[in-house]
Amino acid sequence: MGRPKGISTPRRNWSKEEKLKAVKRVLDNHETAEDVRKELNINSGLLHAWIQKYLNDGEKGLVNKIKPGNPLAKYQSKKQLTDIEKLEYENMKLRIENERLKKGYWVEGDGQVVIFNGSKKKNSK
Repeated sequence: MGRPKGISTPRRNWSKEEKLKAVKRVLDNHETAEDVRKELNINSGLLHAWIQKYLNDGEKGLVNKIKPGNPLAKYQSKKQLTDIEKLEYENMKLRIENERLKKGYWVEGDGQVVIFNGSKKKNSK
């Protein structure tokens, strides 16, 4: 179902300790998942996912995964780049373009137009 449209609420990041505390309340203290869910104001599916991860992988299953983010963001936000940062930025852009080309995309102009070439032929017209 997801979030209601038009309501902008920031996502809550739960630490491993907070997740573990909620899971232990259900498993060790024999509280109902519904009571814990309501008190913490979380979705029941999320709590059950935590419990399942804990049962399968222990505390390691509750560790947050690190998301990579946009690698170009740190270069695009700066007005003045050093020479090394300019080279890193150009290198990163070329790597991204190379990966796109491997997948059959090509970029025109300043990078705003990306075209997909679905054929695998090298000499397509």
